[in-house]
Amino acid sequence: MEQILGEIRLHHTDGRINDLLNQAHPPTGTSDSKIPNPVAENYTRHFSQGEDFFIKLAEPFRVPPLSIHHDVRNPKPKEQYVETLRKFFEQLARIIPTVLEDLTYIFDPSEVLRPGFFHLYRVGEQTYLYLLRIDLAFRPQIHTVIEKGSNDTTPEYETNQLFLEADLIPLDQVMVEEGRIRAFRIRQSVSQTWIGETGRGYFVQGIWIDRELTKFLSKLFLPDGMRSYPYYPFTCKYRAICYTVISLAPAGRRSALPVLHRVADLIRPHMDAIQEELKRGEFNENLVSYTTLRKQVPDEWKAVFQGLLVKPYLNQSGMKEFQIEYASN
Repeated sequence: MEQILGEIRLHHTDGRINDLLNQAHPPTGTSDSKIPNPVAENYTRHFSQGEDFFIKLAEPFRVPPLSIHHDVRNPKPKEQYVETLRKFFEQLARIIPTVLEDLTYIFDPSEVLRPGFFHLYRVGEQTYLYLLRIDLAFRPQIHTVIEKGSNDTTPEYETNQLFLEADLIPLDQVMVEEGRIRAFRIRQSVSQTWIGETGRGYFVQGIWIDRELTKFLSKLFLPDGMRSYPYYPFTCKYRAICYTVISLAPAGRRSALPVLHRVADLIRPHMDAIQEELKRGEFNENLVSYTTLRKQVPDEWKAVFQGLLVKPYLNQSGMKEFQIEYASN
């Protein structure tokens, strides 16, 4: 899987991994029901101090050694790599079946330590891609080494924390060749997020407005006075209006679809004006485009996130982390 000019391309999948995922069935009472009140799960939701999302599982799991090197020009993985993933996901599907339920595995030659999974949804005439990436990179401060790695392989380690990214992405087209999905063409609402450079010589840095757009979109639809950092429900990714999914079971993903759909319909006609204001400065709640749109957001849209709670705490290493919860109404 790779992204080229607004397209996400699929190179390779594995039938045996897909069979494992399709056979995963959640234990009674562990499936998300709706946002904002998913029923009991066997994991909790967190963000690291670096704003990376992870779930903390009820029991630890082992990540086997994985080959680090792969020629990005080769669209197919080595059999040993795939066989290792098969055994790993057999373990993971037993521990968190709802997270992997109804998904299809896709290999990305440029992201061998971040295996991807997808599912397609429709709302009316609009197709959405649910894209899950699981990050298996070793983190020394939180992972327990079982066997040291080498220049060619990662360490084998144990942990109860699974780092991942899960996004709903609007599509313009699903491209099929010879009966197989080959690529997804993203529905891009953002014209350009790069706005220039700062610094000189070796210290030149690019300036993008993706993060400011993300702050704008998320703040616009949250209840008055709510602070959700570091969780931003609506994000600017792939130059599109996306949704960050943290209710990971099939029912949780489906419940996010109408939320993103109506938000995107409201935002798209105003995106040029929003971008122009953000190019002139950072996001704040006094922007004309923000105050104008905020008045158009119905209270019931904001109420979707009414039970959202962000609880900061210190982990065992004294680093700040955040737990995300949905309080009962």
